[in-house]
Amino acid sequence: MFVVVAVFAQAQIATNIYWVQFTDKNNSPYSIDNPEAYLSQRALERRARLNIEIDEFDIPVNPQYLQAVADCGAQLLNPSKWLNGVTVYTTSQSVVDAINALDFVMAVRNCPDFPEAQRDKEIWLANEMKESSKPVIYRDFYGGAHNQVYQLKVNELHDMGYHGEGVVIAVLDGGFVGTEEATCFDNMREEGRLLGVRDFVYGSTSVYSQSTHGTSCLSTIAAYDPNEMVGTAYKASFYLFHTEDGNGENIVEEYNWVSGAELADSLGVDICSTSLGYIDFDMPQWDHHFPDYDGHTAPMTIGAEIAASRGMICTNSAGNEGSGTCTLGIPADAEHIITVGAVNSAGQRASFSSVGPTYDGRIKPDVMAMGEGTYVASGYGSWWPYYNGDGTSFSNPVLAGAVACLRQAMPNASVQEICDALRASGNNANNPDNLYGYGIPDFVMAMNLLDNVSEHTLGVNEIASVYPNPSEGEVKVMLKEGVEMTQGTVIDVTGRVINSATNVSELESVINNLESGIYQVKIDTERGTQTVKVVITK
Repeated sequence: MFVVVAVFAQAQIATNIYWVQFTDKNNSPYSIDNPEAYLSQRALERRARLNIEIDEFDIPVNPQYLQAVADCGAQLLNPSKWLNGVTVYTTSQSVVDAINALDFVMAVRNCPDFPEAQRDKEIWLANEMKESSKPVIYRDFYGGAHNQVYQLKVNELHDMGYHGEGVVIAVLDGGFVGTEEATCFDNMREEGRLLGVRDFVYGSTSVYSQSTHGTSCLSTIAAYDPNEMVGTAYKASFYLFHTEDGNGENIVEEYNWVSGAELADSLGVDICSTSLGYIDFDMPQWDHHFPDYDGHTAPMTIGAEIAASRGMICTNSAGNEGSGTCTLGIPADAEHIITVGAVNSAGQRASFSSVGPTYDGRIKPDVMAMGEGTYVASGYGSWWPYYNGDGTSFSNPVLAGAVACLRQAMPNASVQEICDALRASGNNANNPDNLYGYGIPDFVMAMNLLDNVSEHTLGVNEIASVYPNPSEGEVKVMLKEGVEMTQGTVIDVTGRVINSATNVSELESVINNLESGIYQVKIDTERGTQTVKVVITK
């Protein structure tokens, strides 16, 4: 698959890049009935395990359309089956006119560069990758990463045997300078867990250029240098994709990311970790304004939503724009991804961490992880191997690695169930807001919540069940056959009785009207009493 897709990616000069939007996928040689032609066996197994059907989004761009665009004189770059189009390079207006004249072309969108927005991005990245004040560190097996691992209780998942084995993570970023030499990745390379790389910016065979940003992000997950630095999923496997162009701030980078996520899906990736965000571009006409943050407008947000619907868990940094009204970077507004804000080692929100709400009123970020004083690999070799950096770019992969361990423990949980469990286990779950989201998740609690998700059947010793659990509010109460409820009581985490009911229908109504939080539902019957912990996420 790498070889097939790579033929479209050549050197880019962003001033002359265009997005070509197709109208349809008619007369395609690919079909829903033969997914083996475009999805790997691992991808198909993930779909089967999570009960996800093959659909129109999975069908590749019609190769006849691509050939017709190339015949017009354009250089093909990265096609996108989810958005049904392709990025191309040309310096000729007559080529653009010829492409526009094709019957199956809906629109051609120019994506040129100017330097202003890129300077802002460079300042943003430089601040993240600057040595920050060092937090107090208890150095043990995890070395300098101790605080960021323990804060999420990932160390306890490690103790249970979940280190990310068998889980595949794609890291999409702006470059991985130093990854090929850093000693903290020796174990990953020696065990063959670096599965592949792909450059969506220049189409080269290497991603080890432009920036060390991806290296630092990767290290929070994959590093294995005992007593110096150990990441949150140090036994996972990885693909490294270069989608962010350090030479400009261009909307084509969103399309690059979508193409990267599509490749990740086709390869059977479980988790996409992205520490990128887009607000303003070199060409202001493509800037993202508040109405764009509705979860289904920006190209990268659309791609992120489709990625989640394929069964991949997508985590994304919230951004470093601080407080205000929706200071997020696209695609942090996507509904079905985990948007990660930043806290320090004491669990206090970092002042730079971006906030919601989204345009349609949803809470963002979703959760928080350590992004102030985070211990990361530098990518600059043995003379300066590690440092403490600040940025949601680092809180995101810290959490993504923890999610990999959770996915290993719960391979059959849906993307929605995992997202709900993370929110429900947060230390702000009872009062989520747009500064702190649902808080810092407790991954042991999240695992227990997923383990308790009802299969809609009662166990041998159960007389009552409440499902789905976690739930967005629409729940059912099931009693064992022949059992009648005498009273149902809902109790909050402080022990306060919220409400009570005398029959199943009333109890379901009470539960469905609860706000987000963790509750105890006590069900009294003539055969005994059962208490069920219920997590509500709205």
